[in-house]
Amino acid sequence: MTRYPRDMRGYGATPPDAKWPCGAKVAVQFVLNYEEGGENNVLHGDAASEAFLSDIAGAAPWTGQRHWNMESIYDYGARAGFWRLHRLFTGQNIPLTIYGVATALARSPEQVAAMKSAGWEIASHGLKWVEHKDMPEEEERAAIAEAIRLHTEVVGERPLGWYTGRCSVNTVRLVAREGGFAYISDTYDDDLPYWLEVGDQDQLIIPYTLEANDMRFATAPGYITGEQFFTYLRDAFDTLYAEGQDGAPKMMSVGLHCRLIGRPGKLAGLKRFLDYIGEYEDVWTPRRIDIARHWAKTHPHQRWERPSRMDHARFVEAFGSIFEHSPWIAERAFALELGPAHDSAVGLQNALARAFRSASREERLGVLRAHPDLAGKLASAKRLTAESSNEQASAGLDALTDEERETFTRLNTLYMEKHGFPFIIAVRDHDKAGILAAFERRQANDSAAEFGEACKQVERIAKIRLQDMLP
Repeated sequence: MTRYPRDMRGYGATPPDAKWPCGAKVAVQFVLNYEEGGENNVLHGDAASEAFLSDIAGAAPWTGQRHWNMESIYDYGARAGFWRLHRLFTGQNIPLTIYGVATALARSPEQVAAMKSAGWEIASHGLKWVEHKDMPEEEERAAIAEAIRLHTEVVGERPLGWYTGRCSVNTVRLVAREGGFAYISDTYDDDLPYWLEVGDQDQLIIPYTLEANDMRFATAPGYITGEQFFTYLRDAFDTLYAEGQDGAPKMMSVGLHCRLIGRPGKLAGLKRFLDYIGEYEDVWTPRRIDIARHWAKTHPHQRWERPSRMDHARFVEAFGSIFEHSPWIAERAFALELGPAHDSAVGLQNALARAFRSASREERLGVLRAHPDLAGKLASAKRLTAESSNEQASAGLDALTDEERETFTRLNTLYMEKHGFPFIIAVRDHDKAGILAAFERRQANDSAAEFGEACKQVERIAKIRLQDMLP
């Protein structure tokens, strides 16, 4: 593997300003998962009963049998929990996004009617609430298509959001290539939406949550009381709200399930949280489709040429001159395990520097000797590379007085005679006086020390050059 697909960089240290409507400091978005009637069940053609996210401690699937207790817990979510949540959120005038399993929605027409009447978004939670990890691609693609078809038939319009939950490594790619989704939420990797390029498709991702989620009532370690749930949600909100006040608004997702938070004792903690955020005026509580539309309008995607996706010839063409007259460094860097983390100035400089650092001393000495003298003969003859010419000009080395030129010539000669390579400094970090002062100071160093310092300066020059080209 020479290309690493995971994106460990994301927005980095400077995430974009979300610019939430009305200057909101944080967007708090509530998801209600509607899975009741779509879970594993022999009645649904599955091999065994459901064993995930219930109040049955240590639940295990019953192969070939109906699990009456498990079914009744899920039934509670549809019969009682949903309506308790419906009253709570409509009473607070906070719209929800429903992650609706298509087969569950088909078995709950009254609940679907109530969702629509409340103006809630009904996104797709897949065809059935089952594992996708072992599905062959064609089977999963067919399940996605059938989920959309059935959802559209039951709800009256196709879903614009997608969340599988129990997804495979192929799910996001397959859903994106379907082409009709405003967003996909099968990730947990950020506090802001972001764009994902899937072939020719620019797909918006709105990350979800498994921690600000009532599923922790059914997993260990988890919540025992509604108060614990409230405390966690409040602390998460306070942290994100403070970040928003500092100019970096984020998104907070809260995941809910009818059969879990719909129980009275658990619901009390959720209600306390709704009352708590209700005290703030600068909080946005949208549906996920509202976030998707806002992000697409405010932060439309722009494609650009990414180093980790270049072929060999293009990579060397683009970056072969970053280390002066040494394209072999780009050749070796191309063979490293590059990925999205290297599609930035810092990331790619690291890859190129690794190739430089792992080279032999003679090879690195060749890179040093490839650099021109500062304000030397090559500069006078206008034979510098474009990069070196611009860098020297930035420090005024292209407009020296006769006295300054004589000084640089003298220092260059002394340095070269002593160390065997030209004096190298990242000139864009200094003005002319600073460069001369460093020149005078470093003359006294021994050659081993200067070799190390020159190598550091070469790497610094590479970073500056890459900052002119990449984010």
